[in-house]
Amino acid sequence: MTTWFVSRHQGAIEWIGQQAINIDRFVEHLDVAEIKAGDTIIGTLPIHLAAEVCAKGAKFYFLSVNVERNQRGTELTAEQLNHQGCSLQQFYIEKR
Repeated sequence: MTTWFVSRHQGAIEWIGQQAINIDRFVEHLDVAEIKAGDTIIGTLPIHLAAEVCAKGAKFYFLSVNVERNQRGTELTAEQLNHQGCSLQQFYIEKR
């Protein structure tokens, strides 16, 4: 079982490093074909990819943060993510 962290943002990578979570693989882009049942995927994925992850029997944790309007399109630091209450939320997504 592999724990994946999916992000291209340095602040998010630094933030997850401050958490008590062992990450096995850091990737900027997730190839769902590599995911196996029992894996854990952490990050912000398009909903259709999150559904594919869940359909394979993996767990999906969304990196949740309230981004202020003036911060959209900017890189946030780990400190900013902490200040804005960044957290991990587990979701099970199923395509119908």
